[in-house]
Amino acid sequence: MICIKVDVPKELNDIDDELKAIYHSKDTICFFVFKNKEQRDEFVGRTKGMLKVERETIYQEYLS
Repeated sequence: MICIKVDVPKELNDIDDELKAIYHSKDTICFFVFKNKEQRDEFVGRTKGMLKVERETIYQEYLS
């Protein structure tokens, strides 16, 4: 296991883990937050193997 010490904002920490999808690259960690677990699971399935930019485009669909 690799842990990186950071100050996680309370607002992010308070969100149920089942509503977050977390991805990272060599210099960024992204938290995608959803209204329900079904949306999160669908997003994870749809974006498997995509790059960050592609994931961000798909995520826009979930914001409306």
